[in-house]
Amino acid sequence: MTNKNNKKGFTIIEVVLVLAIAGLIFLMVFIALPALQRSQRNTRRRQDMARILSAFNDYQANNNGNFPNPDTAGDMEKFAKKYVDPSCTLDTNNNLSGCADQFVDPDGTQYTIIKGDSQESKADNVDHNIRFYTSAKCNGEAATSDAKYGTRSIAITYVLEGGAVYCGDNQ
Repeated sequence: MTNKNNKKGFTIIEVVLVLAIAGLIFLMVFIALPALQRSQRNTRRRQDMARILSAFNDYQANNNGNFPNPDTAGDMEKFAKKYVDPSCTLDTNNNLSGCADQFVDPDGTQYTIIKGDSQESKADNVDHNIRFYTSAKCNGEAATSDAKYGTRSIAITYVLEGGAVYCGDNQ
Protein backbone atom coordinates (compact mmCIF):
# COMPACT_ATOMS: atom_id res chain seq x y z
CA MET A 1 0.00 0.00 0.00
CA THR A 2 1.30 3.44 -0.88
CA ASN A 3 0.44 6.64 0.86
CA LYS A 4 -0.95 9.24 -1.54
CA ASN A 5 -0.05 12.14 0.80
CA ASN A 6 3.72 11.35 0.80
CA LYS A 7 5.03 13.78 -1.87
CA LYS A 8 8.72 14.55 -2.28
CA GLY A 9 10.01 18.10 -2.89
CA PHE A 10 10.51 21.46 -1.24
CA THR A 11 7.87 23.67 0.21
CA ILE A 12 7.52 27.21 -1.03
CA ILE A 13 8.77 28.50 2.34
CA GLU A 14 12.01 26.48 2.02
CA VAL A 15 12.62 27.79 -1.51
CA VAL A 16 11.98 31.40 -0.49
CA LEU A 17 14.26 31.03 2.52
CA VAL A 18 17.13 29.67 0.39
CA LEU A 19 16.67 32.43 -2.20
CA ALA A 20 16.62 35.10 0.54
CA ILE A 21 19.87 33.79 2.04
CA ALA A 22 21.51 33.61 -1.40
CA GLY A 23 20.32 37.16 -2.13
CA LEU A 24 21.84 38.44 1.11
CA ILE A 25 25.16 36.78 0.29
CA PHE A 26 25.22 38.31 -3.21
CA LEU A 27 24.27 41.71 -1.80
CA MET A 28 27.15 41.61 0.70
CA VAL A 29 29.61 40.61 -2.04
CA PHE A 30 28.48 43.39 -4.38
CA ILE A 31 28.66 45.97 -1.60
CA ALA A 32 32.10 44.84 -0.39
CA LEU A 33 33.72 44.31 -3.82
CA PRO A 34 33.95 47.98 -4.92
CA ALA A 35 35.35 48.99 -1.53
CA LEU A 36 37.97 46.24 -1.78
CA GLN A 37 38.93 47.29 -5.31
CA ARG A 38 39.18 50.95 -4.25
CA SER A 39 41.37 49.91 -1.32
CA GLN A 40 43.67 47.96 -3.66
CA ARG A 41 43.99 50.92 -6.04
CA ASN A 42 44.77 53.27 -3.13
CA THR A 43 47.38 50.83 -1.80
CA ARG A 44 49.11 50.92 -5.20
CA ARG A 45 48.93 54.73 -5.20
CA ARG A 46 50.55 54.82 -1.75
CA GLN A 47 53.32 52.51 -3.00
CA ASP A 48 53.86 54.77 -6.02
CA MET A 49 54.06 57.84 -3.77
CA ALA A 50 56.61 56.11 -1.54
CA ARG A 51 58.62 55.40 -4.69
CA ILE A 52 58.45 59.05 -5.79
CA LEU A 53 59.48 60.21 -2.31
CA SER A 54 62.43 57.83 -2.46
CA ALA A 55 63.35 59.24 -5.90
CA PHE A 56 63.25 62.79 -4.49
CA ASN A 57 65.51 61.69 -1.63
CA ASP A 58 67.96 60.04 -4.06
CA TYR A 59 67.98 63.16 -6.26
CA GLN A 60 68.63 65.34 -3.23
CA ALA A 61 71.46 63.10 -2.02
CA ASN A 62 73.19 63.30 -5.40
CA ASN A 63 72.62 67.03 -6.02
CA ASN A 64 74.09 68.78 -2.96
CA GLY A 65 70.83 68.70 -1.02
CA ASN A 66 68.82 70.40 -3.77
CA PHE A 67 65.51 69.23 -5.15
CA PRO A 68 64.55 69.37 -8.83
CA ASN A 69 63.14 72.72 -9.89
CA PRO A 70 59.75 72.28 -11.61
CA ASP A 71 60.32 75.52 -13.51
CA THR A 72 63.51 74.13 -15.07
CA ALA A 73 62.64 71.45 -17.63
CA GLY A 74 66.14 69.97 -17.43
CA ASP A 75 65.87 69.36 -13.68
CA MET A 76 62.52 67.61 -13.93
CA GLU A 77 63.59 65.58 -16.98
CA LYS A 78 66.77 64.48 -15.17
CA PHE A 79 64.68 63.59 -12.12
CA ALA A 80 62.20 61.55 -14.19
CA LYS A 81 64.79 59.67 -16.25
CA LYS A 82 67.46 59.04 -13.64
CA TYR A 83 65.48 58.63 -10.46
CA VAL A 84 61.99 57.43 -11.41
CA ASP A 85 62.61 55.26 -14.52
CA PRO A 86 65.10 55.67 -17.40
CA SER A 87 62.36 55.09 -19.97
CA CYS A 88 60.13 57.87 -18.57
CA THR A 89 59.68 61.12 -20.43
CA LEU A 90 58.28 64.35 -19.10
CA ASP A 91 56.12 66.62 -21.24
CA THR A 92 55.83 70.39 -20.84
CA ASN A 93 53.14 69.92 -18.18
CA ASN A 94 55.41 67.60 -16.12
CA ASN A 95 53.29 64.55 -16.99
CA LEU A 96 55.30 61.36 -16.61
CA SER A 97 54.82 59.06 -19.59
CA GLY A 98 56.43 56.13 -21.38
CA CYS A 99 57.65 54.51 -18.17
CA ALA A 100 58.58 50.90 -18.91
CA ASP A 101 57.27 49.55 -15.64
CA GLN A 102 53.91 51.30 -16.13
CA PHE A 103 54.41 53.93 -13.45
CA VAL A 104 50.91 55.33 -13.83
CA ASP A 105 47.87 55.72 -11.64
CA PRO A 106 45.88 52.45 -11.36
CA ASP A 107 43.14 54.03 -13.50
CA GLY A 108 45.69 54.37 -16.34
CA THR A 109 46.18 58.15 -16.14
CA GLN A 110 49.71 59.55 -16.11
CA TYR A 111 50.97 61.09 -12.89
CA THR A 112 51.86 64.79 -12.99
CA ILE A 113 54.57 66.17 -10.70
CA ILE A 114 53.93 69.74 -9.59
CA LYS A 115 55.28 72.05 -6.93
CA GLY A 116 52.61 72.35 -4.27
CA ASP A 117 51.05 75.59 -3.15
CA SER A 118 50.50 75.99 0.57
CA GLN A 119 47.09 77.54 -0.16
CA GLU A 120 45.73 74.50 -2.06
CA SER A 121 42.56 72.90 -0.87
CA LYS A 122 41.94 69.18 -0.88
CA ALA A 123 40.36 67.81 -4.06
CA ASP A 124 37.27 65.63 -3.85
CA ASN A 125 38.81 62.80 -5.85
CA VAL A 126 41.96 61.63 -7.60
CA ASP A 127 43.42 64.49 -9.66
CA HIS A 128 46.66 62.64 -10.62
CA ASN A 129 48.89 65.49 -9.37
CA ILE A 130 51.83 64.56 -7.17
CA ARG A 131 52.44 67.76 -5.24
CA PHE A 132 55.80 68.28 -3.61
CA TYR A 133 56.65 70.85 -0.99
CA THR A 134 60.15 71.84 0.08
CA SER A 135 60.98 72.85 3.66
CA ALA A 136 57.91 70.86 4.66
CA LYS A 137 56.69 67.89 6.62
CA CYS A 138 53.39 66.06 6.88
CA ASN A 139 50.81 67.07 9.41
CA GLY A 140 48.13 64.42 9.03
CA GLU A 141 46.90 64.56 5.44
CA ALA A 142 48.44 67.96 4.71
CA ALA A 143 51.97 69.16 4.06
CA THR A 144 53.06 72.08 6.21
CA SER A 145 55.80 74.30 4.79
CA ASP A 146 57.94 76.22 7.23
CA ALA A 147 61.55 77.42 7.11
CA LYS A 148 62.14 75.78 10.51
CA TYR A 149 62.03 72.35 8.81
CA GLY A 150 65.11 73.23 6.74
CA THR A 151 65.83 73.16 3.04
CA ARG A 152 66.53 69.41 3.06
CA SER A 153 63.01 68.45 4.07
CA ILE A 154 60.36 67.55 1.52
CA ALA A 155 56.78 66.36 1.67
CA ILE A 156 54.57 65.03 -1.10
CA THR A 157 50.81 64.75 -1.23
CA TYR A 158 48.47 62.82 -3.52
CA VAL A 159 44.68 62.72 -3.46
CA LEU A 160 43.38 59.17 -3.17
CA GLU A 161 40.05 57.78 -4.26
CA GLY A 162 37.34 58.83 -1.85
CA GLY A 163 38.99 62.18 -1.09
CA ALA A 164 41.61 61.02 1.43
CA VAL A 165 45.10 62.45 0.92
CA TYR A 166 48.36 60.52 1.12
CA CYS A 167 51.12 62.62 2.64
CA GLY A 168 54.70 61.40 2.89
CA ASP A 169 57.84 63.20 3.99
CA ASN A 170 61.52 62.53 4.59
CA GLN A 171 61.44 63.58 8.25
